[in-house]
Amino acid sequence: MDLRFLGGADAIGKSALLVNDSLLIDYGLEGGTPARTPPDVDPDAVVVSHGHLDHVGAVPSLLAGGRRPPIHWTPPTRELAELLARDTLKLRENQYDRPFTRAEIAALGEVSETHGYGEPFEAAGHEVTFFDAGHIPGSAHVLVEESGRSPAGGRTQAGDDGATRLLYTGDFHTGDQRLLAGSSARPDADVVVCESTYADVRRGDRRETEERFARALRETVHRGGTAVVPAFAVGRTQEAMLVCDAHDIDCYVDGMGVEVAKRLRRVEGYLRDPDAFRSAMRHARFVTGRRGQKKRIAAQNTVIITTSGMLTGGPAMTYVPEIRGSPTNLVAFVGHQVEGTPGHRLLEEGRAAFDGRVLPVAARREAFDFSAHADRDGLRAFLKDYRDAHVLTVHGDATDRFAAELREAGFGASAPTNGERVTITE
Repeated sequence: MDLRFLGGADAIGKSALLVNDSLLIDYGLEGGTPARTPPDVDPDAVVVSHGHLDHVGAVPSLLAGGRRPPIHWTPPTRELAELLARDTLKLRENQYDRPFTRAEIAALGEVSETHGYGEPFEAAGHEVTFFDAGHIPGSAHVLVEESGRSPAGGRTQAGDDGATRLLYTGDFHTGDQRLLAGSSARPDADVVVCESTYADVRRGDRRETEERFARALRETVHRGGTAVVPAFAVGRTQEAMLVCDAHDIDCYVDGMGVEVAKRLRRVEGYLRDPDAFRSAMRHARFVTGRRGQKKRIAAQNTVIITTSGMLTGGPAMTYVPEIRGSPTNLVAFVGHQVEGTPGHRLLEEGRAAFDGRVLPVAARREAFDFSAHADRDGLRAFLKDYRDAHVLTVHGDATDRFAAELREAGFGASAPTNGERVTITE
């Protein structure tokens, strides 16, 4: 089996893996100006692990010039991919570097093929099966087999029937969230391409984090303040909604996370608790108005969950300046703040850029780790079932170090780099 790492190998962003020069797994987009995509490729078929920009964001560009490879994904990933693509064009409508066109987004409907978990399908001469990855709704571990071996069978020695089984983990989480249950599927594999986003992080108890988050929101409102919760549109906004509903905390929800929540109602069978999700949808107050309404909401003693999660745009850029002047108010981050973003600067320095002006923020700032990725212990727990496989560590800032630690623990492990070709032999 031949693996070509086009992106997302020794870094986080624009993931893409080409298998046997024919099957493409993921084709992500990295933001900035200009937008960055993996190298151009013309696959026979595409498989997408989940609906985050760094894994699905550049997929419409594969349909340029009349190309029409079939695109395989779960129903939630299909819903999210179209929404993210339209949002990407909206954000770049006045820029020269749009990565695809509206026509290419429309063409997604011509080539889309959806599959549930545990349902094998054929793609570019390979048998492929999705397994629940517990990251965001519809996220999947992708099992790729060169022959018709059943993914449900017991563990056998690598190559004993002349085939290679590749497990591409995608992004995954082994712990339970309110939105999703943790990943529990461990299909047989000879090679594991494993994400390592938090390979050097041990996360605290999630229940304690949730209690601390809920307490901070309640105390802020009780003291007459407003809490703004910058959150990623896909996954984290809905998780924050569920936490607020579970703790009887009223909240507004603004930004693209509103449309994501509505689309997830169409595929609620992929959620951990559809009844809880419907309850959170009923009790949240969705914001549909313009800037004036947002300013009036910010003046209330309330909780506002809003995009953008790193303060790089979105309604958060209205709400945070409105509440910045009082330490009674709170900015509660629920996602990782990448160094160099306004969110990171606000956390570290108490100031950030809004509309081109760097402003001090007197409101309290707190970070709550609601990550939907497996941490160090979660990654090790997942990989203990693959001690006989070769592990390729990707999608992290320290993939070399993680691979070295795995080798010390007795694994066959290595860390490929972007552009590298790896050939798996029996």
